[in-house]
Amino acid sequence: MSTIKEEVQKYYGETLKTSQDLKTSACCTPDAMPSWIKKILAQIHDEPMAKYYGCGLVVPHCLEGTRVLDLGCGAGRDVFIISKLVGEKGEVVGVDFTMEQLTSALKHQNWHKEKFGHTRLNTQFLQGDIQDLLSLKLRPSEFDVVVSNCVVNLVEDKLKVLQDVFTLLKDGGEFYFSDVYASRRISEELQHDPVARGECLSGALYWNDFHQLAKAAGFRDPRIVESRQLTIGDEALAKKLAGIEFFSVTHRLFKLPKLEAACEDYGQAIIYNGGIPESPAAYLLDGHHLFEKGKVVPVCGNTWMMLADTRLREYFTFIGNFEKHYGIFPGCGTDIPYERSAGGSSAAGACCP
Repeated sequence: MSTIKEEVQKYYGETLKTSQDLKTSACCTPDAMPSWIKKILAQIHDEPMAKYYGCGLVVPHCLEGTRVLDLGCGAGRDVFIISKLVGEKGEVVGVDFTMEQLTSALKHQNWHKEKFGHTRLNTQFLQGDIQDLLSLKLRPSEFDVVVSNCVVNLVEDKLKVLQDVFTLLKDGGEFYFSDVYASRRISEELQHDPVARGECLSGALYWNDFHQLAKAAGFRDPRIVESRQLTIGDEALAKKLAGIEFFSVTHRLFKLPKLEAACEDYGQAIIYNGGIPESPAAYLLDGHHLFEKGKVVPVCGNTWMMLADTRLREYFTFIGNFEKHYGIFPGCGTDIPYERSAGGSSAAGACCP
């Protein structure tokens, strides 16, 4: 019997020729992209565009001069987009297990270098398993950003992937990635279905299991940037997976060891000063945090660190510190998760009679 790894390799190396062969709505279309990304997409070679199998946009802001790793880079569409943004002083490394995909990517390296006007090649492609990244001689704390587009669901040992990413990131770095998640845990039988697996469905994590794995790997406060529900156009596949809802979700996970397990209130606030070219009027950190230029925005301690202790720091003004704790940040959970008596708290009568 073929292993999951072999089935996935066959699906992406032989079965799929272009994104038109997929049976779900997982792949993004350029229509869903912001205008600044569309301008770069217009410069990408047709072949990596046609062989794109991602489910989201994995291009965070402020990448100039950074070192970026793309897990499951395929034919290189996202690598080439990011190579434009990191510029001459940055570098993008793509890793993929399927040689057919990498052959396509390698074929267009110099084409994109010349297209973007770079004097040196700032892209590199490695064949390897994203479940064993450290075997590729990648160094701990080597990368500012790691991205991945609809790939983590395809592998079996997802915790190992997250742990290796945490190791490879610099302090303050982030894992910015899109993937597919399920509304419930998927049976072992379905997980071994080659079509359902190859379509990025049966390998999808139950969303709550993902949160636990992320925290176990060191990413203590996963943030959702955006999400959308997927549709399954193939009738036979939809029947197999009946009762399970699937979602494409973009997360950002920061390597910040001091992040807390909950959103704690220290009376802090942040002002976005502008300066990020693609976000002149407002900066979106995640689905719950939009910072309008010049507006004072109260934030929890974790959000403070995600901006103060990362490459984003120079664009913000920070008000307050961590000297006084005010409890859970308003709106992020119950202040104290216990029932209070009508008359308020009292030490008297606390013990059982």
